[in-house]
Amino acid sequence: MKRYLPFLVLLASALPAMAHPQTYHAMNASSAAQAGFLHPLTGLDHLLVMVAVGLWAASLGGRALWMLPCAFVLPMILGGIAGIGSTPQPIIEHGITASLLLFGAALGMAWKPSLRLALCVAAICGACHGFAHGSEMPTGSVPLLFLAGMAVATSLLHAGGVAAGLSSQARRLELASRVAGLILIIFSVITILAG
Repeated sequence: MKRYLPFLVLLASALPAMAHPQTYHAMNASSAAQAGFLHPLTGLDHLLVMVAVGLWAASLGGRALWMLPCAFVLPMILGGIAGIGSTPQPIIEHGITASLLLFGAALGMAWKPSLRLALCVAAICGACHGFAHGSEMPTGSVPLLFLAGMAVATSLLHAGGVAAGLSSQARRLELASRVAGLILIIFSVITILAG
């Protein structure tokens, strides 16, 4: 049971509180949760970074396997709360592009910093992604359910990256991580040039 406790804590952090203001009742609860769940899956930049967090956690190993995804998800929720009702900010978009570059470089160069530094990188990137998600929340959504759906989808993407990393043998993981890092860097360069 102790072995699964960090994973259960990560999943429990995505549970919504059921009390919410009457003003957010325009969208029913399941629609709000569904919109939140689908939101991270609809943007390639978000999708790539969230899988990359899991891959990086797998390459770092140890406590990073669960701490790195948590360090991304919790600030993402806080960033999402901060972003609700605001307009998209250029600095946040730059932060998202920087997260693509950072995770791409971390995977591509097999960077293994201290756990504390890796957690800080994940937290800052998570907050940027969360703010963007919060500012793009559909009007009339139940914010807590939208954010809960977003957190669950993000956690599943992280878990997919961790699972992919753990299922690879050491040599394959290094190669897969480097290829994933290259893909992230190429995508971020395309984003910068198109942007």
